[in-house]
Amino acid sequence: MQRRAILALPALLAQEPDVDFICPMDRDVHAKNPGQCPRCGMRLVAGLPDPVEYRVELSTAPRRLGAGAPLTLQLRIAGQPKLQLIHERLFHLFIIGPGLEFFAHEHPVEQKDGSFTLGTRLPTPGAYRLLCDFFPEAGTPQMVAKTLIVPGPVPPVSPLLPSLTPRDTLSLVCEPAMPIAAQRTRLVFTLDPLAGFEPFLGAWGHLLIASQDRQDLIHTHPFLAYPERGHLQFNVIFPRPGVHRVWLQVQQAGVVRTVHFDVPVARLS
Repeated sequence: MQRRAILALPALLAQEPDVDFICPMDRDVHAKNPGQCPRCGMRLVAGLPDPVEYRVELSTAPRRLGAGAPLTLQLRIAGQPKLQLIHERLFHLFIIGPGLEFFAHEHPVEQKDGSFTLGTRLPTPGAYRLLCDFFPEAGTPQMVAKTLIVPGPVPPVSPLLPSLTPRDTLSLVCEPAMPIAAQRTRLVFTLDPLAGFEPFLGAWGHLLIASQDRQDLIHTHPFLAYPERGHLQFNVIFPRPGVHRVWLQVQQAGVVRTVHFDVPVARLS
């Protein structure tokens, strides 16, 4: 009996399914063995838990905000889960101001009580959208949006107009030329000149996309990168029609550059 059991073992093992290792950030990246995602550098994991949103509590000091005044943001993740690094930081925070005129990509500092704090200034009155980006070890990557109101008179916001004109040595081509809502679009950026082009926070580029009303926010990284040619391709799906502002961040010789374009998106007919 013992001999027969041993002889049957290889057959049983052959029936076991292959383990599929997946990138938590870029879920279309799969591998048969452990390793790192070639696109974003995150550790591949064997299966992902069901997505559950983690609540984020936001407080400020002082409580009453003033345009241009010093301000400390405190962000506390409910349950204080242990976080793992995502693009070389535990917590990424994007701040988008009224009219999409203000943009910041910050990294709040973890405190002894488990909260994260950031000192900043919000330059004008109006509503600011905050996008919290973090990765609990027992969960999935999180993108949690919050809103802050700075009191005071808010000037009328002009509608965004399409603008794909090259900016500050960066150009953008959309494929298709007119993006369509709910369908895949390739955003291909070209950097010229290339002097000092280097990774920024573990990726060749970071892209944040916002609809004009700032209800749709997307943070993504290059699907394909050809740094020797200065080409970065991002595959995105715009959820709704309308003009969207896209901010691209790249790094050259230690200096982070932020450039934006306003991309029109057509309705799916």
